Amino acid sequence: MFGLGIGFFWIIALAFVVIIIAASIRILLEYERGVVFRLGRFAGVKGPGLKFIIPIVDQMTKVNMRTIAMDVPPQDIITRDNVSIQVNAVLYFRVVKPEKALIEVDNYLYATSQLAQTSLRSVLGQVELDDLLGQREKINHNLQEILDRQTDPWGVKVSNVEVKHVDLPKEMQRAMARQAEAERERRAKVIHAEGEFQASSTLAKAAKQISAEPGALQLRFLQTMTEIAAEKNSTILFPMPLDLLKPFLAEDKERK
Repeated sequence: MFGLGIGFFWIIALAFVVIIIAASIRILLEYERGVVFRLGRFAGVKGPGLKFIIPIVDQMTKVNMRTIAMDVPPQDIITRDNVSIQVNAVLYFRVVKPEKALIEVDNYLYATSQLAQTSLRSVLGQVELDDLLGQREKINHNLQEILDRQTDPWGVKVSNVEVKHVDLPKEMQRAMARQAEAERERRAKVIHAEGEFQASSTLAKAAKQISAEPGALQLRFLQTMTEIAAEKNSTILFPMPLDLLKPFLAEDKERK
């Protein structure tokens, strides 16, 4: 009976040791860091691999060090020129100081998300719609700088912010479509006018060169007749140059 009690005691002691060892072992992946608190106070940060802590005394919290892509939900924004739009974005950030991410802010994921939403409304509310549509890269850079500066005390690094979609009102879409169509028509007219100007300049140069050589005009007439005859037309209208009629007109005046 006494031997049975001793055996039972050793079994309990062995089980207790196993539990203590299991409670003291922690395995951290390559992209994880373990923030250790000893009796409630910060005791250090442990890297990846097999780590040991003091059970009951130590408490370890794992922090993901990988870049996180977070969607910023659509925000109702009134731009500087009083246009009501909806804008959403995507935020890329990562934890660079895990101890600050746990100590300085209650929930760094939630806090970063809320900060991104308020910053998006604040920054886009100060720009005009044309700037938002045409200078998106500059706006993304401004948002990234603002968020990175505000999340730095939390040990969070914001690497990039991208405005994904701008939802315009229907009437604004129709107005922009009419504006784009008018711009295309304006460009077409300008291109047509430039073509006419270049053609008239070329014709003027050609006429000047032909007028300098009397025989060149006759050759041009013969070439034109050849081109017209090749079309197999039944009726041919051929212009008669006034220079050919001048001798006859002069003779008629002399007779009179």
